[in-house]
Amino acid sequence: MARLPYLNASDLAPEHQHLLKRNINLLRLMSHSPKGATAFHTMGQYIRFDSPLNPRLREMAILQIGYVTRSVYEYTHHIKISRDFGVSDDDIRAIADETNGKESGLDALTRAVLRAAREMTQNLAASDETFAALKTQLDNESLTDLVLIISFYNAVVRFLATMAIDNEPEYQVLLAEFPFAQDA
Repeated sequence: MARLPYLNASDLAPEHQHLLKRNINLLRLMSHSPKGATAFHTMGQYIRFDSPLNPRLREMAILQIGYVTRSVYEYTHHIKISRDFGVSDDDIRAIADETNGKESGLDALTRAVLRAAREMTQNLAASDETFAALKTQLDNESLTDLVLIISFYNAVVRFLATMAIDNEPEYQVLLAEFPFAQDA
């Protein structure tokens, strides 16, 4: 149960009602801070629509963060989102294999992106080896954006967990299709 009430657009001042154009629990709770929610939205929009980083790689990194942190909300929401950006069901299943050190069949760049997401989530920073592998295949702008994206979504999962934001039922069903390893 969420630690603050979920807001509806009618609970917000008219100039902030656009914050709930996507009526999801994350935004409904975050809108208690309209300026914070606006800043969050600005970064999210840049990540999704303006970053030069390949969108499939972006979504794989976000899914990896959700998987490693066991953030049901983040993981299931991005399972749905990622399908619109070229992530296949096999790609999603491969995240579990990569996390558990098994052969996944993914290409070297995708494996390095997942490794960076795991390392930054679990160890604060990507290792020199992982960074070097990424640097051989990504230009400086895309590499910088990858680090920003991983950092941003690590903040998101911490916000979700601290605020105890409930997952919407239409997303929850995706966890049955793509369970966390020990739930399999």
